[in-house]
Amino acid sequence: MSQIIDIFKEITNIPRCSGTHEPFINYMKEFAKKYNYECIVDKTNNILCKKSNSKAKLSFQSHYDIVCLSDNCIPEIIEDKDILKAKDSTLGSDNGIGCSYMLYLMSKEYDCEFLFTSDEEIGLIGANNLDLPLQSSYMLNLDSEEEAEICIGCAGGVDIFAENFNKKIIENKENLELYEISITNLQGGHSGVDIDKNIPNAIKLLAKTVKECNGKVLDIYAGERINSIPANAKAIIATNKEPIASHINMQIEKIDTVSEHLNIFDEKIVDFLYTFANGVRGYDKNLNVVLNSINLAKIETSIDSIKIEISARSMQNDELQRIKDETVILLQNHNFEVKTDGKYPAWKPDINEFTNIVLDIYKKYNKDASLEAIHAGLECAIFKDKFPNIKVASIGPTIKFPHSKKEQVSIKSIENVFKVVEEIANKYV
Repeated sequence: MSQIIDIFKEITNIPRCSGTHEPFINYMKEFAKKYNYECIVDKTNNILCKKSNSKAKLSFQSHYDIVCLSDNCIPEIIEDKDILKAKDSTLGSDNGIGCSYMLYLMSKEYDCEFLFTSDEEIGLIGANNLDLPLQSSYMLNLDSEEEAEICIGCAGGVDIFAENFNKKIIENKENLELYEISITNLQGGHSGVDIDKNIPNAIKLLAKTVKECNGKVLDIYAGERINSIPANAKAIIATNKEPIASHINMQIEKIDTVSEHLNIFDEKIVDFLYTFANGVRGYDKNLNVVLNSINLAKIETSIDSIKIEISARSMQNDELQRIKDETVILLQNHNFEVKTDGKYPAWKPDINEFTNIVLDIYKKYNKDASLEAIHAGLECAIFKDKFPNIKVASIGPTIKFPHSKKEQVSIKSIENVFKVVEEIANKYV
């Protein structure tokens, strides 16, 4: 079993931040050649490995990109007894562990299809644009993050991008003073599976402080990724009322500069950030999962505008449309120009012969195994849309605090889940 951990450590040294493809593609071409697989790459950098005369019934699927909180980050793995984590970065266990399972199975020359998709973390780009032939009747996705939970449904999502161009120069008649407000090193987390965990949102905390001192924004920058709860934020404001910190991690520094004129952004921006109902918007008691949510993820200034990025999710496609439409109108009423992108469908929970086989196998190793739906976007939803007859389930080891510097995974959990993965593979070869 240590071979899987060794593989994970090896591929962690390969640059795999979202948007970076060539190093891993080159690695896969060599790996596939070594074990007698064809390696096919499409225009959006998805990778399919299979035997030349394959009779595969089962496809394994993982995305190979990882969330990086800084550009070109290569995680430095720390092994602490049973826990793998990283030094001051995300770990990349999402979905490096899934890739490692697949690479191990390839090293044993299983006649399965092995699909590695690109840029999942920035909008499921690879899956949405997949142009590779799949012959399998069944797919096991390896991107779930709770041991013993077999995912058979997930939330759909849409990304919302807004820009406000209302900026003006005003005379500083009120002798407003300048302050730099920053908040750093909040917990952060995944904007889907962690949205109901009361994790502080750096943008909301910053907006509270700015609003309550009647601050005018000169500059603002916050958030890391559109699918992460923001952990850091910074703004320069002008006010005649001393700002009050809204969190223990917030720093407020007065800028000893007197400005006769101020270049300020639209005050409606602060109103929007302050009043926006961020977080859980509805709960599904039947599925025991968040129904609707929305995450205020990023904000930044350019020379003449402020840009905001928001991600919305729902377990139902009609609810996703509603929350999107409401948010667009709200933004427009606050003087924003709005567009949406990255939309992917919800995966309606589906119990079938494949999910039942996965459950029966899992229960051999863990009596608490169950079929679940999650409030996060899995590529499974897109594959079900592209290949309506394919039967899909998703499993994975327990990963805590994904998309954050606290991300960690249990080695024991990795081993437990692989026993299930291996038996499922043996069932279909």
